[in-house]
Amino acid sequence: MMVYEFSREDAYRFRSHVGIQAKEKGKELEFLFCPYCYGGKKKDKSTFSINLNTGQFECKRASCQVKGNMITLSNDFDFSLSEDMDRYLNRNGYNNRFRRFKKARITVKDRAVEYLQKRGISEQTVKKYQITVRGDSENILVFPFFDEKGELRFIKYRKMDFDKEMDRSKEWCEANCMPILYGMNQCTDRKRLVITEGQIDSLSLVEAGIKNAVSVPTGANGFTWIPHCWDWVNQFEEIVVFGDYENGNITLVDTIQRRFSHKKVLVVWEEDYNGCKDANEILQKFGRPSVAFAVEHARMLPVKQIKELADVEAVDIEAMEHIKTNIPEVDQLINGMYLGQLILLTGKRGEGKSTFMSQLVAEALEQEYNTFIYSGELVDFHFKRWLDLQVAGTHLKYQRLANGKETYSISDANINKINSWYRGRAFIYDNSVIDGEELEDLLTVTETAIKQYNVKFICIDNLMTAMEVTARDDLYRAQSVFVGKLSKLAKAYNVVILLVAHPRKVSGNISNDDISGSADITNKVDVVMSYSRDDGDDDPDKRLFRVTKNRLTGRLTEENNPVPLYYTSCSKRIVGSDKVFNREYGWSTLADGFDEVEDINAYVSFD
Repeated sequence: MMVYEFSREDAYRFRSHVGIQAKEKGKELEFLFCPYCYGGKKKDKSTFSINLNTGQFECKRASCQVKGNMITLSNDFDFSLSEDMDRYLNRNGYNNRFRRFKKARITVKDRAVEYLQKRGISEQTVKKYQITVRGDSENILVFPFFDEKGELRFIKYRKMDFDKEMDRSKEWCEANCMPILYGMNQCTDRKRLVITEGQIDSLSLVEAGIKNAVSVPTGANGFTWIPHCWDWVNQFEEIVVFGDYENGNITLVDTIQRRFSHKKVLVVWEEDYNGCKDANEILQKFGRPSVAFAVEHARMLPVKQIKELADVEAVDIEAMEHIKTNIPEVDQLINGMYLGQLILLTGKRGEGKSTFMSQLVAEALEQEYNTFIYSGELVDFHFKRWLDLQVAGTHLKYQRLANGKETYSISDANINKINSWYRGRAFIYDNSVIDGEELEDLLTVTETAIKQYNVKFICIDNLMTAMEVTARDDLYRAQSVFVGKLSKLAKAYNVVILLVAHPRKVSGNISNDDISGSADITNKVDVVMSYSRDDGDDDPDKRLFRVTKNRLTGRLTEENNPVPLYYTSCSKRIVGSDKVFNREYGWSTLADGFDEVEDINAYVSFD
């Protein structure tokens, strides 16, 4: 008779049972981390997988290498495959595959008492827990694990004279034992259970007068005890985790919180370790009161994404740090670009979005904010040329070519001064890196620029060129995820990110729904603004600016009353209704005066 036939659905149900993220990769269901060793949470990624054709699983982590099939997982994690399988595996009683020990009186030997007394554990406690040494070696401690009924289920050994250069292991256990918690039979009530990593740590709690102290059987990464102790642990009103404090983290916490998420789980606070690694070290250095204090003052870990509303700082929005556009009408609307904002700039193709963006770069630099630019449609020298002209302003050389065409240029001396002004403060994504080289994604490069170069103003022109989307990807979902990550990046590092996006082909005013791509994009940004020509005006240099979303201040342009702006082709500058184009930037204090130009007033207004 076939006892069990594998189904892919069982692998996915197991994923839900243990609460670990997993994704299908080829013929494998690849887990974010291993449910046995917890490997993958730090260094090794996705080491554990279940074959979706056979049901066989394995962990590729060298220190784990666990293997088996769905029946193994069913046994180890109290996971039900079916009612028939539960009966077959004797799920309602102790599993027959574990060893049963004969009842025998354990004689506590002096060598065990002597060793543990040096660790601060009294003879009375040693005898109460029936700790002894092996008959064939007095340097090997024996810890018997009794269940709540007093039956011996697990035996663990510890070498007292362990030499890491000579010995293979410091601790080991009897084969085929049922993994349970150490000290279960000594727990006297069901109010609070304190779980430690090591047996000597739980004994240290007993010395401090803590009731219901237990320890896990096989260290910080071994959680196969949970199925066999599940019902017993759930009888307690609360659980206190007193793991080892290592590298800024407390062991056991993550898994116990996750597996017993329905329970009240408290954790000993970091400062209460007093610089020690575990409960036994606290006992030896600071005494019993410090151990008891650590347990009594254990607290629930705060939920990472939840804070007390009363702890939120009262902020004057007008006084928050922001970058001015220095166009009065625009700043009156949005009060500048606040650090932490993701701003979406849109407008019809070829009507000046990139020009408006580059002018904002100049303004950020003038206000001492480092900038980073990604331009997916322009080569770096083209973008720089545009920005140079805006920054140069009135410091331009006018020239009429033989064909009658009028051009403006910047002297080499002033270009050098402008470059000195940029140096160490303005950065651009290098589009010259070609495919075939190992490329970092744009989000990673942006984050690195923020951290390494103290960048505060980031411009991404534009959404479509910034994303690497394969044919298999859902474009709109990919856009939504990308914009969501940009928003988190802006807030996490308190920077301004300006994202340029094209609208769909529209006639008339551009609304938020007209942004090309996912409709979810405008939901994830803080400000939506548009810049375009005024097709209904005789002035070819008139532009229209609109704000259709403004999460922080709420100020918007009326649908039929946009802000008029003005553009000049010689310096590429954009100004407000005052039409003042001769603004000076900081580099010009290094300049050698105005360049001689011919009839520049015919092209630039100084009203």
